[in-house]
Amino acid sequence: MLTLLPERLDGVALIGAHCDDIVVGCGGTLLELCRAHPGTMIDAVVFTGGGSLREEEERAALAAFCPGARLRVSVLDLPQGQLTPRWERVKRVLEDLRVRAEPGLILAPSERDGHADRRVVAQLVPVAFPDHLVLGYEIAQHEGDLHQPRLYSPLAEPVLREKVDKMLEHYGSQRDRPTFDAESLAGLARLRGVQCRARYAEAFHVTRLVLGLAPLSVSSTESPYGLSAG
Repeated sequence: MLTLLPERLDGVALIGAHCDDIVVGCGGTLLELCRAHPGTMIDAVVFTGGGSLREEEERAALAAFCPGARLRVSVLDLPQGQLTPRWERVKRVLEDLRVRAEPGLILAPSERDGHADRRVVAQLVPVAFPDHLVLGYEIAQHEGDLHQPRLYSPLAEPVLREKVDKMLEHYGSQRDRPTFDAESLAGLARLRGVQCRARYAEAFHVTRLVLGLAPLSVSSTESPYGLSAG
């Protein structure tokens, strides 16, 4: 099993359709990432929940899940469950994020997610960020739409426990939801851990990676055989 580790990480974008999507999908990875790369610039954009208790919860939670990071959070007030007919607004917000940020990594919903809000966001992220590394996190839900991922982020048991504790602490309005049940979180994390030979793990979907083992010696528009590339 191949492991790839970035030498540096200057910026990260976190994208969620709803408040709590980010930490449910990749909260453990986020904790590990921020501790491994202190001072990283993190831009978080959430499309629903603005102006409500949910926004307060989200801001406090992301601050707790991004220790030592330089964090900027935007929570919009689009109506939950109605992002598909508002896809143009979603696209503009993502394009604005692209203008002001240069993330080396984007953590966003997966295109395979069964929830329409998350799916439309996932489909528009690579449109706004065509040349960036985008990892699609997974969320267990009643739609039963989990697919087999191919990228894993191993978590030690204390990190998983910390993730669960912080979620329960900061999202009081959501504690009765199945996705906030400690057993459901640990069960999925244990399954993904088995699949990557770790105790626990979070998993991601990735649609495109470019392997760069050496710098290119010719421009992307010039063929090494003297032919034009176009």
